Amino acid sequence: MTDLIDSLASGNDLSDDEWRFLLEGDYDRQRLFDRADKVRRQHYGTDVYIRGLIEISSFCKNDCLYCGIRRSNANAERYRLSKEEIYACCAQGYELGFRTFVLQGGEDAYHTTEWVEEVVSAIKEKYPDCAVTLSLGERPQEDYEIWYKAGADRYLLRHETASRPHYEKLHPPQQSYKYRMLCLQNLKQIGYQTGAGFMVGSPFQSTDDLIADMRFLREFQPHMVGIGPFIPHHDTPFAAYPQGTLEQTLTMVALTRLTLPHALIPATTALGTIHPQGREMGLQAGANVVMPNLSPVSVRGQYSLYDNKICAGEEAAEGIALLKSCVTAAGYQVVVSRGDSVRMR
Repeated sequence: MTDLIDSLASGNDLSDDEWRFLLEGDYDRQRLFDRADKVRRQHYGTDVYIRGLIEISSFCKNDCLYCGIRRSNANAERYRLSKEEIYACCAQGYELGFRTFVLQGGEDAYHTTEWVEEVVSAIKEKYPDCAVTLSLGERPQEDYEIWYKAGADRYLLRHETASRPHYEKLHPPQQSYKYRMLCLQNLKQIGYQTGAGFMVGSPFQSTDDLIADMRFLREFQPHMVGIGPFIPHHDTPFAAYPQGTLEQTLTMVALTRLTLPHALIPATTALGTIHPQGREMGLQAGANVVMPNLSPVSVRGQYSLYDNKICAGEEAAEGIALLKSCVTAAGYQVVVSRGDSVRMR
């Protein structure tokens, strides 16, 4: 097992059988987590970058079978933030020390190319020392180019699974695995710091699917990778499926750190949802980013992608002091920085 971890940390690819052992074999996972933490410290020290997450809309045209804001969920509470509300979130976040703002939302037709362009331009004009990350789903390449020229620095678009058959079990026929991958290629070609990512333990997921995710990450070389456990939502077709486990999610975080030593890897809110110290454990397994919620308190509960999503305490922007103490207790330090990938510096 140690030889496999050393080989992966040295930049070598593994055979399917070797990947399979690291994913489902019986060994001391703490040794894997410790090695991943050592690699992240080599490149990022003990720094943890904070991103201010602004969830701008819970409207979505898509019908992903796992998502609580899917189009077919008639019980979902829908909202949209105005431009003024977004700017107010940024002002609050800047005062709290955030130097990256993440605008995330469902694929909402209300957010036209020009609307997003204006918002990005306004934020970059007022806060030129900050990075703007967009996470607004699949769009035509022209939209991505316009937003990049307006000042957007990063784009998050989770691939969700690198296995086409598995992708098609998680999405309706109208959503194309091929188009999702094309969007990721376009984003990287344009010049964005590009983020991919996947769920762990999603319905129908096999070990071979997870191996496909690792091979995709190795080939695509994203700057950011979001990894979280699948957590069911009660108003979706997958309501009765079990959630992903803490150990398997931490394993994927650690393997991703060894595969992509320069990547920015969030310790996700979903990790904190399935375990009280999940986010801290994610940091100790190789993650180096946290994303507290900057959205208005009145709408945080409405952006319900999965059940029991936490949006208070250290998950909330107002809890930055608590977050810093938790990160410090875990052995790291929150820094005031844009937190760019070392590959981009």
